[in-house]
Amino acid sequence: MDISPLAPSHFPDLPDIEGVSLHIAHAGYRDWERADLTYVKFDRDVAVAGVLTQSKCASPEIEWCRAALKSGAARALVVNAGNANAFTGNRGRAAVEAIARQTAAHIECNEHQIFISSTGVIGVPLPMDVAQKGLETVFSTENCSWEDAARAISTTDTYPKGATTSAIVDGKKVQLTGIIKGSGMIAPDMATMLGYIFTDAAISPALLQYMLSAANRASFSCITVDSDTSTSDTVLAFATGTAGNSQLETMDSAGADAFAAALHDLCKQLAHQVVRDGEGATKFIEIRVSGAVSDESAHIIGKSIADSPLVKTAIAGEDANWGRVVMAVGKAGETADRDLLSIAFGGTEVARKGMVVEGYDEAPVAKHLQGQNIEISVDLGMGDGRATIWTCDLTHGYISINADYRS
Repeated sequence: MDISPLAPSHFPDLPDIEGVSLHIAHAGYRDWERADLTYVKFDRDVAVAGVLTQSKCASPEIEWCRAALKSGAARALVVNAGNANAFTGNRGRAAVEAIARQTAAHIECNEHQIFISSTGVIGVPLPMDVAQKGLETVFSTENCSWEDAARAISTTDTYPKGATTSAIVDGKKVQLTGIIKGSGMIAPDMATMLGYIFTDAAISPALLQYMLSAANRASFSCITVDSDTSTSDTVLAFATGTAGNSQLETMDSAGADAFAAALHDLCKQLAHQVVRDGEGATKFIEIRVSGAVSDESAHIIGKSIADSPLVKTAIAGEDANWGRVVMAVGKAGETADRDLLSIAFGGTEVARKGMVVEGYDEAPVAKHLQGQNIEISVDLGMGDGRATIWTCDLTHGYISINADYRS
Protein backbone atom coordinates (compact mmCIF):
# COMPACT_ATOMS: atom_id res chain seq x y z
CA MET A 1 0.00 0.00 0.00
CA ASP A 2 1.38 3.40 -0.98
CA ILE A 3 1.97 5.89 1.83
CA SER A 4 -0.43 8.84 1.82
CA PRO A 5 1.03 11.89 0.04
CA LEU A 6 -0.12 13.89 3.09
CA ALA A 7 1.92 11.79 5.54
CA PRO A 8 4.60 13.43 7.71
CA SER A 9 8.19 12.81 6.65
CA HIS A 10 8.89 10.54 9.63
CA PHE A 11 7.44 9.09 12.80
CA PRO A 12 8.11 11.52 15.67
CA ASP A 13 10.56 10.80 18.47
CA LEU A 14 8.20 9.99 21.33
CA PRO A 15 9.57 9.94 24.88
CA ASP A 16 8.95 7.05 27.23
CA ILE A 17 6.31 7.48 29.90
CA GLU A 18 7.47 6.13 33.26
CA GLY A 19 5.29 3.24 34.39
CA VAL A 20 4.20 2.26 30.85
CA SER A 21 5.58 -0.75 28.93
CA LEU A 22 4.59 -1.60 25.35
CA HIS A 23 4.52 -5.08 23.82
CA ILE A 24 3.36 -6.46 20.46
CA ALA A 25 2.93 -9.89 18.90
CA HIS A 26 1.63 -11.60 15.77
CA ALA A 27 -1.61 -13.30 16.79
CA GLY A 28 -2.86 -13.87 13.25
CA TYR A 29 -6.27 -12.20 13.23
CA ARG A 30 -5.94 -11.92 9.46
CA ASP A 31 -3.82 -13.63 6.84
CA TRP A 32 -0.86 -11.29 7.20
CA GLU A 33 2.67 -11.48 8.53
CA ARG A 34 2.71 -8.54 10.90
CA ALA A 35 2.10 -7.75 14.55
CA ASP A 36 -1.62 -7.37 15.19
CA LEU A 37 -1.85 -7.66 18.99
CA THR A 38 -0.74 -4.84 21.30
CA TYR A 39 -0.40 -5.14 25.06
CA VAL A 40 0.27 -2.08 27.22
CA LYS A 41 1.09 -2.80 30.85
CA PHE A 42 1.09 -0.29 33.69
CA ASP A 43 3.35 -0.83 36.69
CA ARG A 44 0.55 0.15 39.06
CA ASP A 45 -3.02 1.41 39.06
CA VAL A 46 -3.27 4.48 36.81
CA ALA A 47 -6.03 7.02 36.24
CA VAL A 48 -8.04 6.45 33.08
CA ALA A 49 -10.62 8.40 31.06
CA GLY A 50 -12.23 7.74 27.71
CA VAL A 51 -14.61 8.83 24.97
CA LEU A 52 -16.38 6.11 23.02
CA THR A 53 -18.50 5.73 19.90
CA GLN A 54 -22.17 6.65 20.03
CA SER A 55 -23.01 3.98 17.45
CA LYS A 56 -26.12 2.00 18.38
CA CYS A 57 -24.33 -1.07 17.02
CA ALA A 58 -21.28 -0.71 19.26
CA SER A 59 -18.89 -3.61 19.72
CA PRO A 60 -18.61 -5.66 22.94
CA GLU A 61 -15.26 -3.96 23.54
CA ILE A 62 -17.04 -0.60 23.72
CA GLU A 63 -19.54 -1.96 26.21
CA TRP A 64 -16.68 -3.42 28.27
CA CYS A 65 -14.70 -0.17 28.29
CA ARG A 66 -17.79 1.87 29.13
CA ALA A 67 -18.33 -0.26 32.24
CA ALA A 68 -14.63 -0.36 33.14
CA LEU A 69 -14.30 3.43 32.99
CA LYS A 70 -16.60 3.72 36.01
CA SER A 71 -13.75 2.56 38.28
CA GLY A 72 -11.37 5.25 36.97
CA ALA A 73 -8.40 2.88 37.27
CA ALA A 74 -6.46 0.79 34.74
CA ARG A 75 -3.67 -1.76 34.78
CA ALA A 76 -3.47 -2.82 31.12
CA LEU A 77 -4.66 -2.21 27.58
CA VAL A 78 -5.12 -4.90 24.91
CA VAL A 79 -5.70 -3.97 21.25
CA ASN A 80 -6.57 -6.45 18.49
CA ALA A 81 -6.17 -5.39 14.84
CA GLY A 82 -7.81 -7.04 11.84
CA ASN A 83 -11.08 -8.07 13.48
CA ALA A 84 -13.56 -5.54 14.92
CA ASN A 85 -15.50 -8.22 16.84
CA ALA A 86 -18.60 -6.07 16.31
CA PHE A 87 -22.07 -7.44 15.58
CA THR A 88 -20.95 -10.81 16.93
CA GLY A 89 -23.48 -11.43 19.73
CA ASN A 90 -22.64 -13.60 22.72
CA ARG A 91 -19.53 -15.02 21.05
CA GLY A 92 -18.08 -11.53 20.81
CA ARG A 93 -18.86 -10.74 24.43
CA ALA A 94 -17.37 -14.06 25.56
CA ALA A 95 -14.14 -13.28 23.69
CA VAL A 96 -13.79 -9.90 25.42
CA GLU A 97 -14.44 -11.43 28.82
CA ALA A 98 -11.86 -14.16 28.14
CA ILE A 99 -9.22 -11.59 27.15
CA ALA A 100 -9.90 -9.57 30.31
CA ARG A 101 -9.81 -12.68 32.48
CA GLN A 102 -6.55 -13.97 31.02
CA THR A 103 -4.81 -10.59 31.20
CA ALA A 104 -6.01 -9.86 34.74
CA ALA A 105 -4.80 -13.26 35.91
CA HIS A 106 -1.38 -12.60 34.37
CA ILE A 107 -0.84 -9.33 36.23
CA GLU A 108 -3.02 -10.19 39.25
CA CYS A 109 -5.55 -7.38 39.11
CA ASN A 110 -9.29 -6.85 38.78
CA GLU A 111 -10.69 -7.80 35.35
CA HIS A 112 -12.32 -4.39 35.00
CA GLN A 113 -8.91 -2.74 35.15
CA ILE A 114 -8.20 -4.26 31.72
CA PHE A 115 -9.21 -2.12 28.73
CA ILE A 116 -9.79 -3.80 25.38
CA SER A 117 -10.20 -2.58 21.79
CA SER A 118 -10.60 -4.41 18.49
CA THR A 119 -10.60 -2.97 14.97
CA GLY A 120 -11.04 -4.42 11.50
CA VAL A 121 -13.76 -6.37 9.72
CA ILE A 122 -17.25 -6.15 11.27
CA GLY A 123 -19.41 -9.25 11.72
CA VAL A 124 -16.69 -11.85 12.32
CA PRO A 125 -16.41 -13.18 15.89
CA LEU A 126 -12.97 -12.71 17.43
CA PRO A 127 -11.42 -16.22 17.50
CA MET A 128 -10.82 -16.95 21.18
CA ASP A 129 -8.09 -19.51 20.53
CA VAL A 130 -6.14 -17.00 18.43
CA ALA A 131 -6.57 -14.30 21.07
CA GLN A 132 -5.51 -16.55 23.93
CA LYS A 133 -2.42 -17.86 22.15
CA GLY A 134 -1.54 -14.33 21.11
CA LEU A 135 -1.76 -13.13 24.69
CA GLU A 136 0.47 -15.96 25.89
CA THR A 137 3.05 -14.82 23.36
CA VAL A 138 2.80 -11.07 23.96
CA PHE A 139 3.09 -11.42 27.74
CA SER A 140 6.66 -12.65 27.32
CA THR A 141 7.87 -10.28 24.60
CA GLU A 142 10.40 -7.51 25.15
CA ASN A 143 9.33 -3.87 25.27
CA CYS A 144 8.72 -2.32 21.86
CA SER A 145 8.82 1.24 20.56
CA TRP A 146 5.93 3.65 20.18
CA GLU A 147 6.26 3.32 16.42
CA ASP A 148 5.99 -0.48 16.64
CA ALA A 149 2.84 -0.16 18.75
CA ALA A 150 1.35 2.42 16.37
CA ARG A 151 1.89 0.04 13.45
CA ALA A 152 0.43 -2.92 15.33
CA ILE A 153 -2.91 -1.20 16.04
CA SER A 154 -3.33 -0.20 12.37
CA THR A 155 -5.54 -1.70 9.66
CA THR A 156 -5.84 0.28 6.41
CA ASP A 157 -3.54 3.04 7.68
CA THR A 158 -0.68 3.83 5.30
CA TYR A 159 1.63 5.10 8.04
CA PRO A 160 1.92 4.87 11.86
CA LYS A 161 0.62 7.87 13.76
CA GLY A 162 1.98 9.38 16.95
CA ALA A 163 2.46 12.73 18.66
CA THR A 164 3.84 14.22 21.85
CA THR A 165 3.69 17.40 23.86
CA SER A 166 4.51 18.57 27.37
CA ALA A 167 3.49 21.09 30.03
CA ILE A 168 4.81 22.55 33.26
CA VAL A 169 2.50 21.51 36.07
CA ASP A 170 3.20 22.52 39.67
CA GLY A 171 6.79 23.24 38.70
CA LYS A 172 7.25 19.78 37.15
CA LYS A 173 7.53 18.94 33.46
CA VAL A 174 4.85 16.45 32.52
CA GLN A 175 4.88 14.54 29.25
CA LEU A 176 1.94 13.52 27.06
CA THR A 177 2.36 10.95 24.29
CA GLY A 178 -0.24 9.42 22.01
CA ILE A 179 -0.68 6.93 19.20
CA ILE A 180 -3.73 6.56 16.99
CA LYS A 181 -5.06 4.54 14.09
CA GLY A 182 -7.67 5.60 11.59
CA SER A 183 -8.02 6.02 7.86
CA GLY A 184 -11.62 5.31 6.91
CA MET A 185 -14.99 5.10 8.66
CA ILE A 186 -14.11 8.44 10.28
CA ALA A 187 -17.00 10.68 11.31
CA PRO A 188 -17.07 10.30 15.07
CA ASP A 189 -19.73 11.43 17.51
CA MET A 190 -17.33 11.27 20.45
CA ALA A 191 -14.04 9.76 19.33
CA THR A 192 -12.17 8.50 16.31
CA MET A 193 -11.27 4.92 15.58
CA LEU A 194 -8.63 3.87 18.14
CA GLY A 195 -6.49 6.43 19.97
CA TYR A 196 -4.45 6.07 23.15
CA ILE A 197 -2.91 8.86 25.20
CA PHE A 198 -0.37 8.35 27.97
CA THR A 199 0.92 10.91 30.46
CA ASP A 200 3.03 10.86 33.59
CA ALA A 201 0.97 13.64 35.18
CA ALA A 202 -0.75 13.06 38.51
CA ILE A 203 -4.41 13.84 37.87
CA SER A 204 -7.70 12.55 39.21
CA PRO A 205 -9.78 10.33 36.91
CA ALA A 206 -12.69 12.78 37.10
CA LEU A 207 -10.61 15.77 35.99
CA LEU A 208 -8.87 13.71 33.30
CA GLN A 209 -12.30 12.74 31.97
CA TYR A 210 -13.45 16.36 31.98
CA MET A 211 -10.36 17.52 30.12
CA LEU A 212 -10.40 14.67 27.60
CA SER A 213 -14.07 15.26 26.78
CA ALA A 214 -13.36 18.95 26.23
CA ALA A 215 -10.29 18.27 24.07
CA ASN A 216 -12.25 15.71 22.07
CA ARG A 217 -15.00 18.19 21.22
CA ALA A 218 -12.44 20.44 19.54
CA SER A 219 -10.42 17.72 17.80
CA PHE A 220 -11.64 14.18 17.19
CA SER A 221 -15.27 15.27 16.95
CA CYS A 222 -14.28 17.86 14.34
CA ILE A 223 -12.89 15.47 11.73
CA THR A 224 -14.50 13.39 9.01
CA VAL A 225 -13.17 11.28 6.17
CA ASP A 226 -16.32 9.67 4.83
CA SER A 227 -19.25 10.55 7.17
CA ASP A 228 -19.31 7.01 8.62
CA THR A 229 -19.11 6.39 12.38
CA SER A 230 -17.38 3.19 13.44
CA THR A 231 -18.80 0.58 15.81
CA SER A 232 -15.49 0.67 17.66
CA ASP A 233 -14.40 4.35 17.96
CA THR A 234 -12.36 4.74 21.14
CA VAL A 235 -10.01 7.28 22.69
CA LEU A 236 -8.53 6.39 26.08
CA ALA A 237 -6.19 8.49 28.23
CA PHE A 238 -4.02 6.97 30.97
CA ALA A 239 -2.15 8.98 33.64
CA THR A 240 0.57 7.21 35.64
CA GLY A 241 1.17 9.98 38.19
CA THR A 242 4.95 9.49 38.05
CA ALA A 243 5.91 13.09 37.13
CA GLY A 244 5.95 14.18 40.76
CA ASN A 245 3.44 17.04 40.54
CA SER A 246 0.78 17.59 43.15
CA GLN A 247 -2.29 15.78 41.88
CA LEU A 248 -4.58 17.84 39.69
CA GLU A 249 -8.07 17.67 41.19
CA THR A 250 -9.94 20.61 39.67
CA MET A 251 -9.40 23.25 37.00
CA ASP A 252 -8.29 25.54 39.83
CA SER A 253 -5.32 23.27 40.65
CA ALA A 254 -1.88 24.72 39.90
CA GLY A 255 -0.96 23.89 36.32
CA ALA A 256 -4.38 22.52 35.33
CA ASP A 257 -4.79 25.06 32.53
CA ALA A 258 -1.37 24.22 31.12
CA PHE A 259 -2.09 20.49 31.17
CA ALA A 260 -5.50 20.98 29.53
CA ALA A 261 -3.90 23.06 26.76
CA ALA A 262 -1.24 20.39 26.17
CA LEU A 263 -3.89 17.66 26.03
CA HIS A 264 -5.91 19.71 23.53
CA ASP A 265 -2.80 20.21 21.39
CA LEU A 266 -1.99 16.49 21.43
CA CYS A 267 -5.54 15.49 20.47
CA LYS A 268 -5.53 17.99 17.61
CA GLN A 269 -2.19 16.67 16.32
CA LEU A 270 -3.51 13.10 16.35
CA ALA A 271 -6.84 14.04 14.77
CA HIS A 272 -5.10 15.83 11.90
CA GLN A 273 -2.91 12.78 11.25
CA VAL A 274 -6.01 10.62 10.84
CA VAL A 275 -7.45 13.00 8.22
CA ARG A 276 -4.10 13.18 6.43
CA ASP A 277 -4.29 9.39 6.07
CA GLY A 278 -7.88 9.39 4.85
CA GLU A 279 -8.36 6.51 2.45
CA GLY A 280 -7.31 7.70 -1.00
CA ALA A 281 -6.75 11.27 0.23
CA THR A 282 -4.57 13.71 -1.70
CA LYS A 283 -5.63 16.97 -0.01
CA PHE A 284 -6.11 18.07 3.61
CA ILE A 285 -9.10 20.43 3.87
CA GLU A 286 -9.81 22.91 6.67
CA ILE A 287 -13.34 24.30 6.70
CA ARG A 288 -13.90 27.42 8.79
CA VAL A 289 -17.46 28.48 9.46
CA SER A 290 -18.24 31.85 11.05
CA GLY A 291 -21.27 34.09 11.43
CA ALA A 292 -23.59 31.25 12.48
CA VAL A 293 -26.33 31.66 15.08
CA SER A 294 -24.37 29.41 17.49
CA ASP A 295 -21.18 27.36 17.68
CA GLU A 296 -23.24 24.19 17.49
CA SER A 297 -24.97 25.40 14.33
CA ALA A 298 -21.60 26.30 12.82
CA HIS A 299 -20.31 22.80 13.63
CA ILE A 300 -23.29 21.14 11.92
CA ILE A 301 -22.89 23.32 8.83
CA GLY A 302 -19.14 22.66 8.70
CA LYS A 303 -19.75 18.90 8.90
CA SER A 304 -22.36 19.15 6.13
CA ILE A 305 -19.75 20.76 3.86
CA ALA A 306 -17.01 18.34 4.87
CA ASP A 307 -19.19 15.26 4.37
CA SER A 308 -20.48 16.30 0.93
CA PRO A 309 -19.17 13.97 -1.81
CA LEU A 310 -19.73 16.78 -4.32
CA VAL A 311 -17.57 19.23 -2.37
CA LYS A 312 -14.89 16.60 -1.74
CA THR A 313 -14.70 15.48 -5.37
CA ALA A 314 -14.58 19.10 -6.53
CA ILE A 315 -11.53 19.65 -4.33
CA ALA A 316 -9.99 16.43 -5.65
CA GLY A 317 -10.45 17.84 -9.15
CA GLU A 318 -9.07 21.24 -8.06
CA ASP A 319 -12.33 22.90 -9.06
CA ALA A 320 -13.45 25.93 -7.02
CA ASN A 321 -17.11 25.01 -7.42
CA TRP A 322 -18.47 27.23 -4.68
CA GLY A 323 -22.02 26.35 -5.69
CA ARG A 324 -21.49 22.95 -4.07
CA VAL A 325 -20.56 24.68 -0.82
CA VAL A 326 -23.79 26.67 -1.03
CA MET A 327 -25.67 23.40 -1.52
CA ALA A 328 -24.03 21.85 1.55
CA VAL A 329 -24.88 24.87 3.71
CA GLY A 330 -28.47 24.76 2.55
CA LYS A 331 -28.97 21.04 3.22
CA ALA A 332 -27.57 21.21 6.77
CA GLY A 333 -30.97 22.21 8.16
CA GLU A 334 -29.47 25.05 10.19
CA THR A 335 -30.43 28.73 10.19
CA ALA A 336 -28.98 30.39 7.08
CA ASP A 337 -29.84 33.20 4.69
CA ARG A 338 -28.82 32.83 1.07
CA ASP A 339 -28.43 36.58 0.66
CA LEU A 340 -25.99 36.92 3.57
CA LEU A 341 -23.71 34.01 2.69
CA SER A 342 -20.06 34.60 1.73
CA ILE A 343 -17.46 31.99 0.64
CA ALA A 344 -13.69 32.08 0.21
CA PHE A 345 -11.06 29.59 -1.00
CA GLY A 346 -7.56 30.07 0.41
CA GLY A 347 -8.40 33.56 1.58
CA THR A 348 -9.78 34.72 -1.78
CA GLU A 349 -13.46 35.62 -1.57
CA VAL A 350 -15.41 34.10 -4.46
CA ALA A 351 -18.98 34.76 -3.31
CA ARG A 352 -20.38 37.56 -1.17
CA LYS A 353 -23.89 38.04 0.19
CA GLY A 354 -25.49 35.46 -2.02
CA MET A 355 -23.72 36.27 -5.29
CA VAL A 356 -20.44 35.65 -7.06
CA VAL A 357 -17.86 38.38 -6.45
CA GLU A 358 -17.86 40.28 -9.70
CA GLY A 359 -14.53 40.15 -11.47
CA TYR A 360 -12.71 38.11 -8.80
CA ASP A 361 -9.30 36.82 -9.85
CA GLU A 362 -9.43 33.04 -10.34
CA ALA A 363 -5.64 32.66 -10.59
CA PRO A 364 -4.85 32.62 -6.84
CA VAL A 365 -7.81 30.30 -6.22
CA ALA A 366 -6.63 27.86 -8.88
CA LYS A 367 -3.10 27.94 -7.47
CA HIS A 368 -4.39 27.31 -3.94
CA LEU A 369 -6.43 24.29 -5.03
CA GLN A 370 -3.37 22.76 -6.68
CA GLY A 371 -1.73 22.50 -3.26
CA GLN A 372 -2.17 19.82 -0.60
CA ASN A 373 -3.59 22.04 2.16
CA ILE A 374 -6.92 23.58 1.26
CA GLU A 375 -8.87 26.24 3.16
CA ILE A 376 -12.58 26.89 2.70
CA SER A 377 -14.13 29.77 4.66
CA VAL A 378 -17.87 30.29 4.99
CA ASP A 379 -19.43 33.33 6.68
CA LEU A 380 -23.17 33.12 7.26
CA GLY A 381 -23.43 36.75 8.41
CA MET A 382 -26.01 35.93 11.08
CA GLY A 383 -24.27 35.75 14.46
CA ASP A 384 -21.11 34.94 16.41
CA GLY A 385 -21.12 31.15 16.08
CA ARG A 386 -17.99 29.59 14.63
CA ALA A 387 -16.42 26.15 14.13
CA THR A 388 -13.53 24.50 12.31
CA ILE A 389 -13.84 21.07 10.68
CA TRP A 390 -11.08 19.05 9.02
CA THR A 391 -11.58 16.57 6.19
CA CYS A 392 -9.92 15.30 3.02
CA ASP A 393 -10.84 14.99 -0.63
CA LEU A 394 -12.64 12.03 -2.16
CA THR A 395 -10.80 10.13 -4.88
CA HIS A 396 -11.04 6.81 -6.69
CA GLY A 397 -8.52 5.49 -4.18
CA TYR A 398 -11.22 5.46 -1.50
CA ILE A 399 -13.40 3.24 -3.68
CA SER A 400 -10.55 0.84 -4.45
CA ILE A 401 -9.59 0.40 -0.80
CA ASN A 402 -13.11 -0.20 0.45
CA ALA A 403 -14.38 -2.29 -2.47
CA ASP A 404 -11.59 -4.79 -1.79
CA TYR A 405 -11.45 -4.50 2.02
CA ARG A 406 -12.63 -8.01 2.95
CA SER A 407 -11.11 -9.76 -0.04
